[in-house]
Amino acid sequence: MQNLQPFHTFSLPAKAKKIIEIHSIPELQQAWQDCLAEQLPVLFLGQGSNVLFVEDFDGAVLLNRMLGIEHREDADFHYLHVNGGEVWHDLVRWSIERGYYGLENLALIPGCAGSAPIQNIGAYGVEFKDVCDYVEVINLHSGELFRLTNAECEFGYRESVFKHKYAQGYVVTAVGLKLAKAWKPVLKYGNLANLDKSAVTSADVFAEICAVRQSKLPDPKEFGNAGSFFKNPVIPAQQFERLQQEYATIPHFPQPDGTIKLAAGWLIDQCGLKGFQIGGAAVHQQQALVLINKGNATASDVVELAHHIYQLVALRFDVRLQPEVRFIGKRGEVDSQQTIR
Repeated sequence: MQNLQPFHTFSLPAKAKKIIEIHSIPELQQAWQDCLAEQLPVLFLGQGSNVLFVEDFDGAVLLNRMLGIEHREDADFHYLHVNGGEVWHDLVRWSIERGYYGLENLALIPGCAGSAPIQNIGAYGVEFKDVCDYVEVINLHSGELFRLTNAECEFGYRESVFKHKYAQGYVVTAVGLKLAKAWKPVLKYGNLANLDKSAVTSADVFAEICAVRQSKLPDPKEFGNAGSFFKNPVIPAQQFERLQQEYATIPHFPQPDGTIKLAAGWLIDQCGLKGFQIGGAAVHQQQALVLINKGNATASDVVELAHHIYQLVALRFDVRLQPEVRFIGKRGEVDSQQTIR
């Protein structure tokens, strides 16, 4: 067994039978065939920023290290073809430095470009789907490389076709981004609303988001974590109206379908859980949405802590939180919500 601890940002003790770095599509195909022959389960990882290994993985972990960015443009748009192993935040910074704007709200989201469409990553009013032109995918069973349009990716809130139809035996090899030359800032959330819309630059938005995220979110090198642990819950309008009667200042975000999105971090904070600790796992003091490894946490500490949070929020608000983080068991992904109930 090989040590997985350096390859996921929670830095919890975990092992896998094999860990293989992948630098090209032929390498990927060869590794896949070898694993099939050995009847080993396969897990694809980028930066390992959105996973919790709940036990040792009884298979091969393939690390996406396929790099490269290509640029082209027309009168109205910049187009980027980004290989899946590129670090997402580095891509955001790289694009802004070259005058390709539109990714600034997605600064400092951990992970690789190839993981971005799976979760439909998002922050500060922008989601991956807003900048996605296409996603390039390989069918490992047939060797076919194909592209899905934005619509074919079936993006939703932390949701996509890559969690369903293309979850097994398919890998995102590259993403295509389409960035408008007529850049318009998105300043709906948090401190961004205070910026002057007529004078603000993409670099200003980028700097502000980096400053806010660094002030609230722990550096995984200091405290292992997987970023936002829970999804922001979406509830029916009627249920929200009842909650608002009791909690007048409850943060909320109306959705196009009439439902209301709540801030999971606020719900957890209202339960007085900032700093709460079980074993070596704790709720972060600055941001209740983040669970941290204080240095000696085990996976069971994190699961127990998540269970405690789930129970308290359900009891107080009648809202059931769902993990955003993917839970990985012995043979692959397991149902995270079932695990913490």
